[in-house]
Amino acid sequence: MKIRFLCIVAAACMVAVPAFAHHSFAMFDYNKEVTVTGEVSEFKWANPHIHIYIKAPDSTGKVAEYEIEGATPDNLRKQGWGKETFKPGDKVSVTIHPLKNGSPGGMYVKGTFADGKPVGGNNQ
Repeated sequence: MKIRFLCIVAAACMVAVPAFAHHSFAMFDYNKEVTVTGEVSEFKWANPHIHIYIKAPDSTGKVAEYEIEGATPDNLRKQGWGKETFKPGDKVSVTIHPLKNGSPGGMYVKGTFADGKPVGGNNQ
């Protein structure tokens, strides 16, 4: 009986621990979409999620750096993305779910380059 109980506890821990390790996306407002148009300053292709940094005017017209979080590199690779998808200086228009606290940033939804070429996400 003890062995069966220990097996159940071990199985529950194996399922629960990865869930706690992953961070929450509660900081994004999924009821809103905002389009940010500007210039890529940096692109981080890293686990657990990619990050795109874009310099663009905020709602007051002042240039701000937006930190945009995307999916995992593995998932994006399946959509044709790679380490060179964005390069500093690229002109882009990116739709995001903005941060709830109003800071410049959000969760990547879709995007296009200045020439109209789509970039991953829901554009495909």
